[in-house]
Amino acid sequence: MTRPQPQASVSDPLDLDLTAVVGGKTAKALEKAFEMRSVRDLLWHFPRRYSNRGELTPLTGLPVGEHVTVMAQVIDVRERTMQKRRGNILEVRITDGQGSLSLTFFNQAWRASQLFAGKQGIFSGKVSEYRGNLQLQHPDYQLFDDRPGGGGSDGVDGSPAPSEEITWEKSLELKESAAKAWADRPIPIYPATATMPSWSIEKAVGIALELLSQVEDPLPPALRASEDVLELTAALEQIHRPERTADWQRARDSMRFREAFDLQLALLDRRRRAGIEPSEPRPPREGGLRDRFDAGLPFDLTGDQRAAGDRIELELAEPHPMHRLLQGEVGSGKTIVALRAMLQVAEGGGQSALLAPTEVLASQHYRSIVDSLGPQLASELNPVLVTGSMPASERQRALLSLASGNSRIAVGTHALLSDGVTFYDLGLVIVDEQHRFGVEQRETLRRKGAQPHVLAMTATPIPRTVALTAFGDLEVTTIRELPPGRLGIESFTVPQLEMPARFARVWTRTLEEVAAGRQVYIVCPAIAPNEAEAGQAEAAPSDETEKDDAKPPMVNVEETVAWLRSRPEFADISVAALTGAMKGDAKDSVMRAFVAGAVQILVATTVIEVGVNVPNASTMIVLDADRFGISQLHQLRGRVGRGEHAGLCLLVTRAAEGTPARSRVDAVAATTDGFALAEIDLEQRREGNILGTEQSGGRSTLRLLRVAEHGELIEHAREVAAGVLEADPELEHAPGLRRMLARELETGHLENLAKS
Repeated sequence: MTRPQPQASVSDPLDLDLTAVVGGKTAKALEKAFEMRSVRDLLWHFPRRYSNRGELTPLTGLPVGEHVTVMAQVIDVRERTMQKRRGNILEVRITDGQGSLSLTFFNQAWRASQLFAGKQGIFSGKVSEYRGNLQLQHPDYQLFDDRPGGGGSDGVDGSPAPSEEITWEKSLELKESAAKAWADRPIPIYPATATMPSWSIEKAVGIALELLSQVEDPLPPALRASEDVLELTAALEQIHRPERTADWQRARDSMRFREAFDLQLALLDRRRRAGIEPSEPRPPREGGLRDRFDAGLPFDLTGDQRAAGDRIELELAEPHPMHRLLQGEVGSGKTIVALRAMLQVAEGGGQSALLAPTEVLASQHYRSIVDSLGPQLASELNPVLVTGSMPASERQRALLSLASGNSRIAVGTHALLSDGVTFYDLGLVIVDEQHRFGVEQRETLRRKGAQPHVLAMTATPIPRTVALTAFGDLEVTTIRELPPGRLGIESFTVPQLEMPARFARVWTRTLEEVAAGRQVYIVCPAIAPNEAEAGQAEAAPSDETEKDDAKPPMVNVEETVAWLRSRPEFADISVAALTGAMKGDAKDSVMRAFVAGAVQILVATTVIEVGVNVPNASTMIVLDADRFGISQLHQLRGRVGRGEHAGLCLLVTRAAEGTPARSRVDAVAATTDGFALAEIDLEQRREGNILGTEQSGGRSTLRLLRVAEHGELIEHAREVAAGVLEADPELEHAPGLRRMLARELETGHLENLAKS
């Protein structure tokens, strides 16, 4: 029985609208900058780092450009009008008895009522120099016997108890102690924008925290104790308003565990609930469609293919829907495994839908399926292709065939998700290149059937920690074994600027391959000058050492095709372009010509990254290879070496040796092991786009977790969450966790998981 999902508590102060807490103006700014709407959104916007005001520094010999904290007394104050623009400047001179320093405030004359001669306090800011004099502009400060000034930092009161007899030495000691306590208190630095700076966020957080006397902690006390996790109210207080470094460190660790645990509990609960939903069993039939297909295969399946197929066969026969991720090395034969699953479903009259991210890939899958089935099986199953660029009459025929059940296999792009597409009996949903689709898109297709089985596929090897984070609701099957007979692919880095002779050899080798009757891919990162291919922004993580405005213009398809056609040595060679900007029928025409051998050199963008299978293509040349990510380069390389000829991959780069961009290219050239490259990619990207923006359809909701760093924590949190659900599947003894899961479902937090 499925657990009834309780509604998230409306009385929870964390769910209060920000407008009622911080005011309409601030709430609107927070929503615009960070999509914050509730107190929970604000308090889960954690500091990205903490800064110490520093040790108290004497005024003599202050270092320009550094942040300092000083204890001093005001000497004098004067106000003057600015000469070149409207406004005034308040100048405050302070001294510690040995040196002096100026404090400057623009258009803040009211501070003269606080900072008058004889007033003592501590002052913190960045030292700058103006006309030979040192100054602090708009410093934070805490005046003894007064409330804090400046950025609104919590202050300390240096005054003694009224009944205590005070000497000058005692007063100075108390003030120094108070100053040190204030100086030692960490300053939270928040992810900020120009319109919503860190100190404004800190102020809003402080207001919200004052409203929270105690919030419900969803974690049971026993779990908090066993994992040494702070109670939620204390953790929020200490991560935002720590008294000392140890406070925010423990609070951060506590909130990080909570994030990992909440995520894994939600994923495992989703898997558990999906596993008990009723679904139509799709058992295989002896001598049926799949057996006939297997009998006609001109090759033997690999051990990994058979193992994956056996697992899928068993799950399709269950009365509950399958939810499985099939990942495999480039060229490992995932499509055959998926096609055999389609045939098993078709044996009982069921239909399968294969969703692909691009028209090129969808068309390639469709042709591959028709060719693999052969005339007889293709006639019985009547596969159809559904894309957005199809002529209306063709599309209508395909949709009618699916609605009537006459077609039992559909292959298509996002067009399959439209309201006009209906199925007679959708039994299996296959999502290729799963990371390019959101969970909601997968669910939209799944809802066109009665709890159909789901098989997600990816040719991008996924490190275990990423799989647990992004696909934790799916069982994972991996195909590492490549079909026998593959001759392998040799890969080389070609430093275009450092070794011009080697770069010239690229074109000589191209001519040699074509002369031998083989075909060549040339991939560029852009379509035309200043026109990148859609999705290319995902390609490579930004490089700190080489800003985009310092890089030369990207090599593009348009100019590369023109250059090749202008060269006498390429005059008798057929060169064609393929980009995502072309119309569907034009793309299909070019691909068909390349498959048929009529086009010898295909200059393309990343539209040929996955799924394209031309056995006669032997060479992959990637120009400006440093503009691509590791996984993309590995996928592109996988387009060659698929036939009787060994593959060659030449990665041309203008990136200097030793730069992050160059290290990516060199890493791909050094190994063809996609799983090893996935780990390198994970490490290099660190907090970058590990999971792909399309996975979530938006920005990541991961706050403190970093899959590149916290793999052990993620795995441990999954074990803890699994233990909780095993002991109490309905969470009857953990009502706080039940409400937390209800909120996850209600807000769609889980759907937004993607960037880490």
